[in-house]
Amino acid sequence: MQKIGRIDIAIYQRVSNKAILTDGVVLTNNRMEHIKERRGLSFYETYRPLFSEIIRDPDYVFPDKRPYSVIVSKAFPKDGSIVNIIIRLVVESDNPKFKNSIITAIELGEERFEQFLRNNEPVYKKLDNQV
Repeated sequence: MQKIGRIDIAIYQRVSNKAILTDGVVLTNNRMEHIKERRGLSFYETYRPLFSEIIRDPDYVFPDKRPYSVIVSKAFPKDGSIVNIIIRLVVESDNPKFKNSIITAIELGEERFEQFLRNNEPVYKKLDNQV
């Protein structure tokens, strides 16, 4: 298991009616292998070092269809990619020893992300929250 980083609970709380118990996020070995198998080693090696930045400073946060899960999006303009990370949040009805956990990560092109954005309502947009 790898410690990935920390979330801003105030941002992520917008998707849950239950209190989020921790700000720590982990990536289990099983999920790491899943990402490598599904997205490829090149994707993993390119974006894994950025996972902490993505979850700490997202451009968008969307509720996922699974309870207490979120889709976190961040754009990387230099390569025209948007990375979505799905995180299962640990809430008050869960075991308090658990950590928020990355389920998977997906790379989208700008066109596909624009379609995703048209079909999904974010609960957080960085542009709306800048000072």
